[in-house]
Amino acid sequence: MWKTTEGSTGRLVQLCSAYFFFYVIFGVATKYFTGKTALIVPPMTDMEFLTWSTLGGSLICLGVVFVAGWYKPKSAHTKQWGSVRFPAEFLYIIPSGVCTAIVIPTTTLMYMLLKSVMVAMVIMRASVIVISRVVDETQIRQGILHKKVYWEENVGVVFAVCAAGTQIFLAKSEDFDFVRNTAAMTVLCTYILAYCFRIYIMNYYKNTRPKGAPLDNKWFFSIEQIAASAAMALAAILLLSSGSELRPIQLFQAAVAAPHAKWFPAVLAGAVYGMVAFFSVFIFMFKGRTATFAGLVNRLTSLVAGTTATLISYFVYGGRFPSRADWSSLALILVAVGFLTMAERKRAAELLAAHEIGTAKT
Repeated sequence: MWKTTEGSTGRLVQLCSAYFFFYVIFGVATKYFTGKTALIVPPMTDMEFLTWSTLGGSLICLGVVFVAGWYKPKSAHTKQWGSVRFPAEFLYIIPSGVCTAIVIPTTTLMYMLLKSVMVAMVIMRASVIVISRVVDETQIRQGILHKKVYWEENVGVVFAVCAAGTQIFLAKSEDFDFVRNTAAMTVLCTYILAYCFRIYIMNYYKNTRPKGAPLDNKWFFSIEQIAASAAMALAAILLLSSGSELRPIQLFQAAVAAPHAKWFPAVLAGAVYGMVAFFSVFIFMFKGRTATFAGLVNRLTSLVAGTTATLISYFVYGGRFPSRADWSSLALILVAVGFLTMAERKRAAELLAAHEIGTAKT
């Protein structure tokens, strides 16, 4: 078995491999349940798949969190509220969970409101990469982050944004009509703002740990997921009881009131997405790395996994073949990965010299 130490390059590779594996499975499942290449008749709508897959993802996350006991308080810093004492980190981890609860539905809403799925994917992936770089700059100026962003990481950002943006060249002018669509712009701004706060909070937690204190990402993940699940459950109750005539809300109500025949398999597919969530957070919060580096690794892994899922879908059940833009993106991704590899070698050596991580073992 491949044994690695916390913060080592080997541990990072393991997390990326697991993230890639589960992301590919979920990507293939999404194509199986929805869209023109769906193998079920009738195919699920985006809202139906979102509803049941989100349920499955939340259940698997909560199940692991409670069974493994990750949720148990592990902080020496507490706050007093009346007669209740609680970990001080709750004050920002719970808001991070609320941001997560916002990111999940707004992702699907963007697919529904924007005419081009490609444009939606470009905006979401590129925005996370840019946000990560902005978070680093902000925390450096605040004195929270004491590491510099290597030039190789900055070059990686450029190539990664270009990789995401190649799809834009295939987009038609009407694909950008969302700029004049109030609902679409509201959802887009909400998505970006929620991700800004979430990435900032994750890195605030990581960068403010006392020297020598363990970086307990499992505990952070557990509190964030409990808060996210509670927020989504509350939102679902409010939406189901509302008399709103907004189309997305009506579609959600219909998905629950008249479940699709394949709702349970969609829940199982969502459980796979729940596994993606584990490794996604652990990569975002990887010890000793900047938000720029971690955000790039996260998004580039998802881009490669997305292309792989498209390719598998093509050979397995006749989905579309990856386009020239997909292959062009992949080429640019490989260049970005090359620069990230250079940055990782420098960072690993820096952390070893500072005794922040141990020697990796394989």
